Amino acid sequence: MIQVQIDEAELKTMYLAKLEERMKEIEGEVFFMSSKELCRYVGMSWTNVVTHLLSDPEYPACRLGNKWLFPRKEVSEYMQKYYEAVRNDTGDIKTFKRMGS
Repeated sequence: MIQVQIDEAELKTMYLAKLEERMKEIEGEVFFMSSKELCRYVGMSWTNVVTHLLSDPEYPACRLGNKWLFPRKEVSEYMQKYYEAVRNDTGDIKTFKRMGS
């Protein structure tokens, strides 16, 4: 008779590592995000994206006709800087004022 013992903690660690690896591969496959994907990515409604992000002329976005496109890597870099600026200012996106605003 063959017995198999599985270390569930080790299995979970291995599974999560492979999942993270695959998610990074998938992220790298898509250069542009649509407005819907952007909203999901940043966790904001489209109205808040327009009000608090697209109002910044430095926000990484371009248009293709009436469709907005957002380069994933540049958005990620921008959002990290934006988060740090908000956190160091008021901590509240609604009351945050950019330099020069």
